[in-house]
Amino acid sequence: MSEAKKILTTAIEQNRKVLTVQESKTILTQEGFPVNPTGYGHSLEEVVSEATKIGFPIVLKVSSEDILHKSDMGGVVTGIRTVDELKQEFALMQEKIRSKLPNARIEGYLIEKMESGIELLIGSTQDPMFGPILAFGLGGIYVEVLKDVVFRLIPIEQEDATEMISEIKATKILDGIRGQPAVDKKALIELLLKTSDFITKYPQIEELDLNPIFATEHGVTVVDARIILSDPGQ
Repeated sequence: MSEAKKILTTAIEQNRKVLTVQESKTILTQEGFPVNPTGYGHSLEEVVSEATKIGFPIVLKVSSEDILHKSDMGGVVTGIRTVDELKQEFALMQEKIRSKLPNARIEGYLIEKMESGIELLIGSTQDPMFGPILAFGLGGIYVEVLKDVVFRLIPIEQEDATEMISEIKATKILDGIRGQPAVDKKALIELLLKTSDFITKYPQIEELDLNPIFATEHGVTVVDARIILSDPGQ
């Protein structure tokens, strides 16, 4: 049994619908998605060790099912460039979380390679009438504000992926503006197709959220991911 199937099977057996970020990124990595280097630690020593392996600059994120909006709670720190800075930010993060959410259970900490580029999203959901639907649009903090997202029924073909990229309002940004290079649309098309195939392969996935995805002229990188499973009885 593959690692992806083991994680999904274990979650179903434990009656868990929401996978951790670590579990989600492990599955995606095994399935060939371009996921940024990510480590996981429970203590400061483990966090420092993982950060050293990955290489600075890094992003530090708290892992807790009790904290939905991690950035608002001080659970995300970007652009950490040294071990000393990491130690300081680690202590400050714990202090902020304890003051805002004293009863929050902290499972551990994610250490991720710092990425940059245009923030996009790819996601999917199961519609009760039409089945799985694929979403693509502007990601990051702009999702709820701009709502620049287009949809297609899964499975999609290359023509569908190309159309989705051209249909969002921010498509001109992807072509490069004010001296910025155009993003690698071929890599973006491949990622849309891979996501469609992934959802078809694992129908037990009710929701998939890849946000943000950083797009540059050199390719695309999935930075954050969430997988939600269907209820066992459905």
